[in-house]
Amino acid sequence: MAEHNKNPEVSEETMQKIDQATMILSQIGEDSTVPRNIRRAANEAIELLHGELGSAAVRASNAISRLGDATLDPNCPSHARTGIWNAVSILETIND
Repeated sequence: MAEHNKNPEVSEETMQKIDQATMILSQIGEDSTVPRNIRRAANEAIELLHGELGSAAVRASNAISRLGDATLDPNCPSHARTGIWNAVSILETIND
């Protein structure tokens, strides 16, 4: 995660927000008590955040969209849902 900032127009503050959200989502993605589809959504959101397509705001928006269904899943444990909401709150502050 420290090797990013490949895109010079992404601010250090934005990269910190992406790292913070990534850390939260990584914990969810590695938690064996969380259903597989929720872990998959968290990992896919991380991939979207660190992808090459679009600005940081577009990548954040795509990641938020991917996480939306996961929080609605009745099998999502409350700690995972809270973590996803925290990550989404951070990502919502990213703009161009």
